[in-house]
Amino acid sequence: MNKILRYMTIGAVALTTFSCSDIDSVNENPNSPADVPSNMVMEGAEKWAMDNIYDLWFSGRQCLTYSQQWVQRNYTEEDRYQIRETVNNSYFNYLYMGLANFDKVITLNTDEKYKATNSAYGANANQIAAAKIMKVWLMDVITDTWGNVPYSQAGKLESEGMLYAVYDSQKDIYTEMIKELTDAVNTIDVSQPAFSSGDVIFGGKAEKWKRFGNSLKCRLAIHLSKVDPNWKTYIREAVESGVMQSNDDAAKFTYSASGSDYCQFYEGFYVEGRNDFSIARPLLYLLKGEADELNHKTHPWPGTVDPRLSIYTCPNGDGEYTGMPFVTPTGIQDKFRASSPDWKSGQPLALTPTYSVPLMTYAELKFILCEYNGYDRQDYEDGVRASLAYWYALAGKTLSAADEDAYVAAVSKKVDAESCAIQKYLDLFTNGTEAWTEIRRTGYPEQLMRPGEIACIYKDQPVKFTPLSDTKGDIIERVKYPTNESTLNGTNFKEAVAKLSDGTNNYYTKMYWDVRKSSYDHPANK
Repeated sequence: MNKILRYMTIGAVALTTFSCSDIDSVNENPNSPADVPSNMVMEGAEKWAMDNIYDLWFSGRQCLTYSQQWVQRNYTEEDRYQIRETVNNSYFNYLYMGLANFDKVITLNTDEKYKATNSAYGANANQIAAAKIMKVWLMDVITDTWGNVPYSQAGKLESEGMLYAVYDSQKDIYTEMIKELTDAVNTIDVSQPAFSSGDVIFGGKAEKWKRFGNSLKCRLAIHLSKVDPNWKTYIREAVESGVMQSNDDAAKFTYSASGSDYCQFYEGFYVEGRNDFSIARPLLYLLKGEADELNHKTHPWPGTVDPRLSIYTCPNGDGEYTGMPFVTPTGIQDKFRASSPDWKSGQPLALTPTYSVPLMTYAELKFILCEYNGYDRQDYEDGVRASLAYWYALAGKTLSAADEDAYVAAVSKKVDAESCAIQKYLDLFTNGTEAWTEIRRTGYPEQLMRPGEIACIYKDQPVKFTPLSDTKGDIIERVKYPTNESTLNGTNFKEAVAKLSDGTNNYYTKMYWDVRKSSYDHPANK
């Protein structure tokens, strides 16, 4: 963990422009970020977080495959839970660097040496609140990826020179995140701007930040719905304080239409020339209204084609919407490339250079409220309609009222835990971190592949989904702690590993909020 100290003082603006090879030289001047205006630091902090979560590594080869939205076309090791240690080490550092960037915004607005100057870029309290909200959003990604991780002492690495941060329990982390969100939204003055410029997510609008903070509190609360008796109180408090009201409040980071500041999905496919991914067959089946006959799985709305199909993917060369198997061994997977959609040529929405990566949508909030209100039909239908409208607007397309009504009617015949979870899953497209969390929390969609199930038929023989790492018969529950931690933060690392299942650094220790027997268990088997 002490290695992170080398990155903590670089500053958000520098972090978005320097490669890893430049870090050591940049770190020679650790005080320079104090000279950067807080609005520029916030802009760089937002972009750093987006670039390192919504990319072809942390998302593409991990969270989007864990959630079975995407699948690799060639090398399927990560899809089968064999993670590259260099990548794991890097992204553990990168995400903590992201926390440090938002801490820098807070420092610039609290330290008496800087706060007066930086008040010119937005009300100090509002800037602090926005940075705290983003810290919680990012910390939630971190803890739901690795489990128990450094939190209470992570911010002291620079401020107090602490080199070895302890690992907090996920239970305590969630308690503190809820408190931090509550404190942040309560200090926002909606009559003043959060930022005069630099805020890509909400354009400096304080009220939008308040609604996002409260909506994020609802997300954390629903994660805790089986382990914290106060979860409904958290949601009630958030709703009373003010949550998202429409798609206009959605938290998203839209990449620039000028220059080379591309969305990282586009960067990987078109600039780096990597044609490595396709839509995963389980998601494709859900979108097309088709059942997985190989594994005798039914479809919740058989024959119902999802209007988002043409936005999430594209047809193959024969004009057919197909998906790649999830997931066969390297050497077999590539045999299905010819019949799969060629995203590099078809360019679905997520691969456009200015794609708006989603931190949280209004539709997600409505599905949370649907569950909170006992699977309320109105919340559910509002969520489905909001998702359709959001994705069509993002793609610059129009869905007819008749087609929207027909789809909503088809998927609303029964509103329950399954239908709510599946519609939330469909809305969470490209938000692989949250989709993976919801799969582990709810067990839905049951239509996703589990280890041992048949991925495809190849040469007249069934090919099963066989993980390369032990998952105890289930999908991956967490990512192993990076190996760098064992040498750089050895004592705390050993203590953290000792608290995992079997006392080993494994992939199958469940999150604090996952109390089911396994992710494949029906939610009734809690």
